[in-house]
Amino acid sequence: MKLSVIVPAWNEAGTIAEVVRRLRAVERPDLAFEILVVDDGSTDATAAAAASIVPAVTLLRHAENRGKGAAIRTALARATGDAVIVQDADLEYDPADLARIAARLSEGSSVVYGSRILGGNPRSYRRYYWGGRLLTAAFNLLYGTRLTDVTTCYKAFAREALAGAPLESRRFEFCAEVTALMALRGERIVEIPIAYHPRSMEEGKKIRWHDGLTALWMMLRLRLGGGRPGRAVLA
Repeated sequence: MKLSVIVPAWNEAGTIAEVVRRLRAVERPDLAFEILVVDDGSTDATAAAAASIVPAVTLLRHAENRGKGAAIRTALARATGDAVIVQDADLEYDPADLARIAARLSEGSSVVYGSRILGGNPRSYRRYYWGGRLLTAAFNLLYGTRLTDVTTCYKAFAREALAGAPLESRRFEFCAEVTALMALRGERIVEIPIAYHPRSMEEGKKIRWHDGLTALWMMLRLRLGGGRPGRAVLA
């Protein structure tokens, strides 16, 4: 399997090279990674750090910060793998878990999420933990699903599952948008437990409370509208 690993990075100079090193350590003869790093208008040395490990990665750049969702869409337009997954650049998520996620894709699952809740991990700030649980409960109520972690970074899609999805998100509402589109298409989302190592605001955590409101609005808008027409970013 060839897995396109999308790494959106904004001011992650201290961790981006280590993330890529850990990703490459997971590869094996039956699992190859296409790593697409998107420097999302960083103001630190992220671009230089990523450039130093080319050709181990494909480096894409935004001239200004556009947001995580926009970075993912930029990478999707270049992805060539059999499947796609998002990997944060901050080491909160362990690349070693990608082997198990890829295995579920190889076994026939078309959408696989890594759940921090099922993994029994340390919690982030209380407001983030309960905010994520609330958004997940709202999503389940709106879409009739039984997910445990809608806001997880580790979302993997077989190419045919994501193909044609009209993604428009710019920031963290990508999680709500892509999950809603999968639910509206009738895709079965499989969850598996993963490891999680939350970092602090001082260490660079970027999501804010208003991102949760934007995600909730995205869920409602897509549910009430039954999806949306639009141009896909992955053919």
